[in-house]
Amino acid sequence: MFPKSGLVRLSQILAPNGPIPVSRSTWWQGVKDGRFPKPQKLGPRTTVWRAEDVRALYEDDAAA
Repeated sequence: MFPKSGLVRLSQILAPNGPIPVSRSTWWQGVKDGRFPKPQKLGPRTTVWRAEDVRALYEDDAAA
């Protein structure tokens, strides 16, 4: 189950573990294009996203 709040890693966002059914490269291109939420860097090798931003992304798609 996807968390309602907090920070999530990419492995929690992308299928099969997460709700967004796109590849890593498609996700990063979407971030670059502004289609997907911007990440936050916690360290040199740690990137996270706000769970609320990701949840809003796929709930908006489900409503459309």
